[in-house]
Amino acid sequence: MLELSTLFIQVLNGLTFAMFLYLIASGLTLILGVIDVVNFAHGSLYMLGAFFMYSLINEIGLNFYLALLLAPIGVGLIGILLERFLLRHVYKGGHILQLLLTYGLVLVFGDAVRMKWSGHGQEFVKSVSTPELLDGTFYFLGQAFPVYYMFVICSGFIVAAFLWWFLEKSPWGSIIRASATNRNMVGALGINVNIIYSLIFGFGSFLAGIGGVLASPVRAAYPGMGVEVVVQCFIVVIIGGFGSVQGAFIAALLIGQLEVFGIMFFEELSMVFVYVLLLVVILFKPSGLFGKKIGEY
Repeated sequence: MLELSTLFIQVLNGLTFAMFLYLIASGLTLILGVIDVVNFAHGSLYMLGAFFMYSLINEIGLNFYLALLLAPIGVGLIGILLERFLLRHVYKGGHILQLLLTYGLVLVFGDAVRMKWSGHGQEFVKSVSTPELLDGTFYFLGQAFPVYYMFVICSGFIVAAFLWWFLEKSPWGSIIRASATNRNMVGALGINVNIIYSLIFGFGSFLAGIGGVLASPVRAAYPGMGVEVVVQCFIVVIIGGFGSVQGAFIAALLIGQLEVFGIMFFEELSMVFVYVLLLVVILFKPSGLFGKKIGEY
């Protein structure tokens, strides 16, 4: 029989994995929902966040908390530049052209990371130390759980609450929702939609950077880490519903628990449960759990 303490720790482990996924996937679904861009390079922005974190701490000498703020801002600025000088020119080309361009960016970012951080005989994997304040463990009925994981969980819930308020209650959220629905109408009101799109892409990139910096002490930073996570993020977006940040949060929670308990009881088939959930959603609710119905779907 599964003990209560073990069950609780597994739920927390699932929440930790879910918050990593949500922080990255929320930026992806925001970009897809507002700008309608399939950004396959979103995982590369997550990777850049982890490597920026490494450089700020180990090369420049900043403390963990300052680097935690600055690294995602750097990723967000890169996102704005990508939108302004590259992606803006393929909006009318459809998703296929966007996918080809962003896949090319994956290759560019991968080679750039290898040249900067893994070339000339350097170590392939870059590690970031957990700060002393977050480096301990706490116990629940005799079961240990890392303090840093709890910090990740709290960070995820704070970001989720902020995004809900920002998109649903703030004036900026109204403009963003209107831009996603009718760009021409928003432009007719005198609002520069191009600037809105750049800021949204930068903000989505910023969220990917947060995921990267929080993952760096746990998973370290290595070239190719973004390719592994972007597939999981697209699963979150599909299950949650295109453009639904709240849906991405619920989907990440479901996937996190399925992943952890799947490993616990059926280790060799753990990922099967996630894909079964994806298949069920695609078959019975193609718009996603919280996505809006579009056309025949």
